[in-house]
Amino acid sequence: MRHICLRGHTAPGTTTLSDLTARIRENIVLFGALAANLGIAVAKFVAAGITGSSSMLTEGVHSVVDSGNQVLLLYGQKRAKRAPDAAHPFGYGRELYFWAFVVAILIFAVGAGVSVYEGYLHIVEPEELTDPTINYIVIAVSAAMEGSSWWIARREFKEAKGDLGWWEAIHQSKDPPGFIVLFEDSAALAGLLIAAIGVFASHALGEPRIDGYASIAIGGVLGIVAVLLAREAKGLLIGERADPRVVARVREIVSTYPAITAVNHVRTIHTAPDSIFVAISADFDDTLTMGEGETMIEQIEQALKKAEPRLSSIYIRPEKASEAVSDGAGGQ
Repeated sequence: MRHICLRGHTAPGTTTLSDLTARIRENIVLFGALAANLGIAVAKFVAAGITGSSSMLTEGVHSVVDSGNQVLLLYGQKRAKRAPDAAHPFGYGRELYFWAFVVAILIFAVGAGVSVYEGYLHIVEPEELTDPTINYIVIAVSAAMEGSSWWIARREFKEAKGDLGWWEAIHQSKDPPGFIVLFEDSAALAGLLIAAIGVFASHALGEPRIDGYASIAIGGVLGIVAVLLAREAKGLLIGERADPRVVARVREIVSTYPAITAVNHVRTIHTAPDSIFVAISADFDDTLTMGEGETMIEQIEQALKKAEPRLSSIYIRPEKASEAVSDGAGGQ
């Protein structure tokens, strides 16, 4: 039917109890990681100053970068929660994706860059070896604190991923803080292991340059993590569709209405981690009147919101199946 006009509905930014609980738990993880990283950074810098260890200095820079990243993610979360306005009618949720991309750049430019540079200097001009005991103490304490943070991040992400594989869940995740903290803590533990091996080998073999090579290796780990995070953040910035299960559920609900003769396509995009825009093209029965069509659209919107509360904006377009534009990659 051609005479039913395009109709859209944008739901107000309501926050459910489960959403609020999830955000509180998420911020506790970030604040806890921030406090731990600041304390660890101080300890690492003290140890590096006393022993002259390049890998310990690198690890100190790593912890400072991680602390800054957590501050940026907290800032991004706060900015993303601003209400929609005339300039941004779908809200500011995707600003969090921008800050996630900045975090990836910082890990690469500052974390990896400084690590490789310090390692190179230590190889070119190696420092005299000193008692490594303080290094081992700091590494052990740091590993315990980082391990606790990693375990919490892993537990939270495991609950969120459900039956998906780890990498598939990371790739499909629309909430950067969850997988960024997991990546950072994993890189931190790997860096501590490399630093410990570097310090031990330097003293065991009497070759201080090995500590410099360990620093470069830590930089390599950070570089890999930064590239992976940048790739995920880029996809979110460009705009990613909702989980295919959500798209299938939307199609299924719309298809149950007898007056809908065909669902041409369902296109979605995340405007925030917990906010989805959906555009539906459907072929309506030609015998439907304007009033009946409007009533049915209202019913569809209510059913969709009940089934998937994250659908913050719903647009339904009556369109002949023969005239509908091909879906392409943006829908199903």
